[in-house]
Amino acid sequence: MKNVTFYWSENCSTCQKAKRFVERHGIKNYELRDIKENPLSPVEIVRLVEMLGGAEELFSRRAVKYREMKLNERKLSETEMIDLMNEDYTFLKRPILVIGDKAIAGYFERFFQDFIYKYYLPKK
Repeated sequence: MKNVTFYWSENCSTCQKAKRFVERHGIKNYELRDIKENPLSPVEIVRLVEMLGGAEELFSRRAVKYREMKLNERKLSETEMIDLMNEDYTFLKRPILVIGDKAIAGYFERFFQDFIYKYYLPKK
């Protein structure tokens, strides 16, 4: 089986729902990492950005600070998004599911299901 890591925030209801979904779909042995208690390093963030195909795919515009800092009023560069994610975990989309060298960020049931069937569950 491939290595699986589930990055989440324990107090996030969407993360809790996604965790239950992952477990219902047969993923039992995985690393569970709370990104608030155990923040991602800059190297880990860059690796996830690369796995996801760009900072846009990992950056959360739902963060309270996003509006407070009026970031919605301008276009952010990749570097700015990465810097913000390094400064504050709330700028990370969550949850993040990593299977081997593939990742998905943000929880939408259908996308999670497709991702799990493509990269985790054996073909029958």
